[in-house]
Amino acid sequence: MDVDSNPSLHWGLQLINETTYVGVGMICPRLINFSVLFGGIVSWGFMWPLIEKKKGSWFADDLPETSMEGLQGYKIFLAIGLMLGDGLYNFIKILYRTIMALVTQMQSNGFINPGLPISSMSFDETSKVISFDEELRTEMFLKDGISNVTALACYVTIAFISTASLSSIFPQLKWYYILLIYTLAPVFAFCNAYGCGLTDWSLASTYGKLTIFIIGSLSGANGGVIAGLAGCGAMLNIVATASDIIQDFKTGYMTLASPRAMFLSQVIGTAMGCLISPTVFWIFYKGLKDVGVPGTEYSAPYALAYRNMAVVGVDGFSSLPKHCLTLCCLFFIAALLINLLRDLIGVKAAMFIPVPMAIAIPFYQGSNFAIDMCVGSIILFVWQKVNRPKADAFASAVASGLVCGEGIWALPQAVIALGKINPPICMKFLPREINEKVDKFIETLPYNYSHV
Repeated sequence: MDVDSNPSLHWGLQLINETTYVGVGMICPRLINFSVLFGGIVSWGFMWPLIEKKKGSWFADDLPETSMEGLQGYKIFLAIGLMLGDGLYNFIKILYRTIMALVTQMQSNGFINPGLPISSMSFDETSKVISFDEELRTEMFLKDGISNVTALACYVTIAFISTASLSSIFPQLKWYYILLIYTLAPVFAFCNAYGCGLTDWSLASTYGKLTIFIIGSLSGANGGVIAGLAGCGAMLNIVATASDIIQDFKTGYMTLASPRAMFLSQVIGTAMGCLISPTVFWIFYKGLKDVGVPGTEYSAPYALAYRNMAVVGVDGFSSLPKHCLTLCCLFFIAALLINLLRDLIGVKAAMFIPVPMAIAIPFYQGSNFAIDMCVGSIILFVWQKVNRPKADAFASAVASGLVCGEGIWALPQAVIALGKINPPICMKFLPREINEKVDKFIETLPYNYSHV
C-alpha cells in the first residue's frame, strides 16, 4: 500500500528507514532533528488527517493523489509558506548584520574584521571564542575569495545569456518571465541554502513548484503549461546549485582549500555537464521505449505530477483547494513570529523552540525519516554520556560511514534492478481493516497455504 494515500498510516511505519538519515541525525544539531520530528507529528499526525476529513467539502473526493487541487496542494503550499517565511526572515536579519558590519568597518578607518561579516559577535568576543584553527580557516577562506563585483557581473551575464537562449528554445517562456526568475532567484537560493545548511536537505524542487505557479498564472492559457515547466527547470537549477556550492565551500573552508579554485572547478564541471547530461538522457530515452509511459517500469511519475501543477498554475491560485492560500499565508506569518520569538528570548531558551525551516520538511517529504534522524541524535547523545572524548572525535566518521555505505550500495542496487532480479520476500503494510480481510481470506485457503 502507498502510505501517502493514508496520512494516518505514514507515521511510525518503520523504526529505521535508511542508515543515511541516522548518519545525518548524528551530524545535525538535536534542535534540528527534533524540529523535523515535531513537524512530522503536527502534519502527518494531526493536520493531514483533519484536512482529509474535509474531502468533499474543501476539495473534491475523486481527485488523484498527485492533484494540486486536493490534499497535495495543502502539503506543498503550507510547506512553502513556512520555508519562505523562515528564509526571508533570516535573509533580512543576515543582510542587516552584514550592512551594520560594513558600516562599522568604514567608520573605523578601514579596519578589516578577520571574522566573517555575518557574525553577530564583535571582534573582541570572536577572538576570545574561536580557536586558532578556526582563525586560520577564516583567514585562508577570505584571502582568496571572489569579489562581490565579479560575482554580480557573472550573475548578470549569465542572466542575459539564459534570457536569450531559453526564450529561443521555449518561445512560450517570454524574456521578461526569465528576467523575473533571475530577480526572484537570489531570495529563493538563499532560503534553500539556509535550509540545506540546517538539515542537509535541498528543497529546490519545492521552489521550482512555486515558480510553476507564478509563471503559469502570468502566462495564462496561451502556452502557460510549457512556460511554467521551463521556468521551473531554470529556477530549480539555480536554487539547487546555490545549496550545492555552499556545501562545497563549507568543505573547502574546513580543508583550507581555495574558494577561487573551487569556483573554477564548479565552472568546469558545469560546462562538462552541459554536454554529458543531455547525452546520457538521449541514450536513455532512445534505448528504452517505455520512458514516460504510465504503468511501465520507467513511467516517470514526477513528470505527470509536475504537469498537473503547471495546469493548475495556468488557472491561477484560485484553482487551489479551499482555504489553502489562507493557510499558506498564516504559516508564512507563523514562521516570521517564531523566528522573532527565538531572537527575543535568548539563546538558551531558543534551544527549546523548533526551527520553522526544519518543521516544513516533513510536510511534503513525509515524516518517517524524522525517526531515523532522532535515532541518530539519541545514539550520539548516549555515546557522549558514556565517552565524550571518543564521541567528539569519531562521531563524524561514524556518521559519514553510515551515509557513504548506503550511497555506495546504490551502484550494485542499480545493477540488480537492471538485471530485473526480484527479492525472495516482500513486506507490505496494510490498514487494520484491510489486514482483517486478508486474514479472513487466508483462513479460507487450504491448510498448506494458510500456514505458510
